[in-house]
Amino acid sequence: MSTATKSTVELVELGKFFTITARRLDVGHAAPEMFSTAIDAVWHQLADASRAHAAFTTEHAGRELAHVETAGRGPIAWVAAYEEMYGPLPEIWFTHADGTINERSLAFYRKTGTVVAEWDCSPTPSDGDMAPKAATR
Repeated sequence: MSTATKSTVELVELGKFFTITARRLDVGHAAPEMFSTAIDAVWHQLADASRAHAAFTTEHAGRELAHVETAGRGPIAWVAAYEEMYGPLPEIWFTHADGTINERSLAFYRKTGTVVAEWDCSPTPSDGDMAPKAATR
């Protein structure tokens, strides 16, 4: 079974991330920052199956989304929205693609409720052929 079809913690969290993306875009905010390399790795695998990716983003965000490079570092702006909807961020958000956990960042989050991280991508609305559209900022 491919990653695009099996249920994993990463896919569940990716779905939540896309739901938050839709809410942010709907009110004119920038798309959320993808700071988990473990979740992003699953996103890349899903994106390789364009129909499955389109169906998944539509299911969770109500629209097709594309994966775009947007590097940065700083506070993650969408954490409070996640917590309001789902509770505290689970450990997978602090897990690297190789399975190791960034214990320092996780401890800081648990102590302060703040996530400060680097990211290199975000979702953006797609026109259906996975060519990204400019996000409303």
